[in-house]
Amino acid sequence: MTTAAGFDLGPDGPGTLVVGVDGSDTSWRALYYAFGVARRQHATVLAVFAVPTPIAFGNDGIVVGAIAEANEQLADELRPAIQTLAVDFRVRAEFICRVGDPGIMLVQVAQEHHADALIVGASQALIHQVFPSNAIRAVRRCRCPVTVVP
Repeated sequence: MTTAAGFDLGPDGPGTLVVGVDGSDTSWRALYYAFGVARRQHATVLAVFAVPTPIAFGNDGIVVGAIAEANEQLADELRPAIQTLAVDFRVRAEFICRVGDPGIMLVQVAQEHHADALIVGASQALIHQVFPSNAIRAVRRCRCPVTVVP
C-alpha cells in the first residue's frame, strides 16, 4: 500500500516464519499452519529439521550410526515433501537441517533470519509433563512470537 506522500507501508503480517519439523503429527500440523499463514501473508517458510545428537551409544558405534542413518533418511523424505507443499500453497520455502538440540536450533535459525514468528508442534510425549519440551524451551528463549500448534 502506498500513501499519498509516496511511502510504501509494506505488509502488515510476518515476512519470515520458522517452523520446526521432525515428521511427527504435531510437526506436520505446525507446518500446514505455517504454510496457511505464509500464503495469506505472502511470507517465506523456513522448515527446520533439528537432528538431536545421541546421548548414549555403544562402544562399537552401531547405535550412533543407525540413528544418524535414520535421521538422514527422514531429512531426505522431509525435503521433497516440504518443497511439494510449498508449490501447492504457492509459498516460498526453504528446508534447513541442523545438528543439535532442537529447541536451541529453532531459536538460533529464527534469530539468524530475523524471523517474525516461530511455529512448533506441541509435544505428545509423557516425559514432557515433567521435563520441558522443545516448544516450552523455544517460548522461553525466542525473541519473536512463538505459536504452539496442538
